[in-house]
Amino acid sequence: MRLIADADPALWMPVTDSLGWRGRRHRKAAIRMLLGQANQALGVTGRPGSKLGAWAMSQAAPMLMKRADGRVLVYTWKAEPDLVVAMATVQQLTPELRIARASMPMEYDDTVTFRTALGAGEKLLVPVPPSPNAPPFATYTWDAGSHLITLTAICSDRERFGTVESALDDLARSIRIADDLTGGESPDVLRLPPA
Repeated sequence: MRLIADADPALWMPVTDSLGWRGRRHRKAAIRMLLGQANQALGVTGRPGSKLGAWAMSQAAPMLMKRADGRVLVYTWKAEPDLVVAMATVQQLTPELRIARASMPMEYDDTVTFRTALGAGEKLLVPVPPSPNAPPFATYTWDAGSHLITLTAICSDRERFGTVESALDDLARSIRIADDLTGGESPDVLRLPPA
């Protein structure tokens, strides 16, 4: 099972297929922002060599996502790549994953229904996380029976988080499943590409 999305190219820069020089600046800025947010959440100041680490990760990220074969899609905000990073994933719904979802803190119960082509999902906005060091984020989830599809977006600026909500909604609405079907040996099977 693979994911596809029709992200607005005026707003979003895809990291998933940005091999080589294409999207390099956006990849580096997004990884640097995520590393900075992780350090801040842990109460750690920037480490020496973190710029080199961000560069190395930005070089490896597209290859790792290519190996994920469509199970991971990552986008950055085109105008400011260090403002928002959005990542869509598809995971097999194992009993362990169901237990982990059921054991999440009560703050994660404040979801609203969010309908897309994937069906009825849940949307959770956390503009002011309980921890002052945690960044604001949004999570969209869909239970597709055997798989869980999730879009998670992290914003580096609490005051501007609300300005990107509608763009995140549009990105979430554009996510679809592209499932590979085997045609078998029958000559009367028609294969259609993903719409």
